[in-house]
Amino acid sequence: MTFPELIGINKKIVLASKSPRRKKLLENLGFELEIINSNYKEEKVDNHKDYPQYVIFNAEQKGLSVQKKISDDCIIISADTIVVLNDEILHKPKDTEEAFLILKKLSGNTHQVYTGICLIDNKTQKIIKDYKQTNVSFRELEDNEIWQYINTGSPMDKAGAYGIQDDFGAIFVNKIEGCYYNIVGLPLELLYNMLKKMNTI
Repeated sequence: MTFPELIGINKKIVLASKSPRRKKLLENLGFELEIINSNYKEEKVDNHKDYPQYVIFNAEQKGLSVQKKISDDCIIISADTIVVLNDEILHKPKDTEEAFLILKKLSGNTHQVYTGICLIDNKTQKIIKDYKQTNVSFRELEDNEIWQYINTGSPMDKAGAYGIQDDFGAIFVNKIEGCYYNIVGLPLELLYNMLKKMNTI
């Protein structure tokens, strides 16, 4: 039995994201996806009083922007992930120098990863929104380790300038409190329960 069959989802799934990591996670669960990238540009802020509200709002706006493009009977999945250290949102680095500064900030510290998820049933117009938080602790990083990682190119398209799913990025992390897949960008346990709820309301 596939994951979609387990929760009784027989509609097409549209992923409102160009993230290869989210795409791979959903495909590994057995979903056949249509990818439609959102054109919503979230406001870039360095701090926010309510991080759960911030990621949920961005996820919903991404989903709504894709909904305007399609008329199919489907479920739209959209998400937004941020990395927060000491009340500062660490965005994707603009260049290698900024990537280095971000990773130096994370070195030896504990930060938070928030992911908001929004599900939209394009036929019934039902919307479900929620979020997940994970605490991530980095060991002390050496400068040469940081530059070697940056030279792989991997940090440049990721919030917080690292990917825990990378072999190199993973060795920076010495402790996780919460959902691992939330750090990757799509908390699967949360998504599972949201899809079950979507199928029963």
